Amino acid sequence: MSQEKTIKTTTDVDSLRSEIRDKSVRVIDVRREDDYKQSHIPTAVNLPLANLLSDDTPERVLKLVNAMGISDETPVVVYDDTFGALASRVAWTLEYLGHSDVSLLETTFSKWKSLGLENDNKTPEVKSANHSIHLRPEILATSDYLETSKEKSDVILIDNRERLNYLEQHIPGAISLPYRTLATSDKILRPKDDMKRLLENRGISGNSEIITYCGSVGTLSGLAYML
Repeated sequence: MSQEKTIKTTTDVDSLRSEIRDKSVRVIDVRREDDYKQSHIPTAVNLPLANLLSDDTPERVLKLVNAMGISDETPVVVYDDTFGALASRVAWTLEYLGHSDVSLLETTFSKWKSLGLENDNKTPEVKSANHSIHLRPEILATSDYLETSKEKSDVILIDNRERLNYLEQHIPGAISLPYRTLATSDKILRPKDDMKRLLENRGISGNSEIITYCGSVGTLSGLAYML
């Protein structure tokens, strides 16, 4: 995933609660359907990552987006229960489709519940929307693009897998930045200044083009993309 993100990365708990009360946001729960049915953040719709990945062509994603009632202007907040990795993959997909106002909930659903915040098991009634498609190929680094870019001095390649996986094998020139180092004990991403220090200590400059990768379907690298 190539990093060209310009919008906000996370939404804090209080802001989301306010947006839910104002009915000004679409919340997406990307956990498994069974987990969603037991309990979820009020007004959230369910889009399990496995469902999305079964066919993530732009045409099908557009159908899913419209079915969730998301128009071009709808603010979207995505959450999961796996340190933001699954949510970030869904958020990236929405951005690739051309949806600009999407962010991650700053914490997991388990943390949300532990704070005693609202949750229910109601499936909301959603009016379908008519979203447009404006694909953003610049945020997807294909193998061909990587091959032509890896020798450029202003391109940084980041490996977001566990350190052991990196040591066993990695793309030449890649910098190790394990996904677990991105979080704090209660939030999926470190505070901005703390994150900046972490990246600088790894030799990662914000002025460079950053390409992230992992070993699965873009979940770990998707989390790093959201920085």
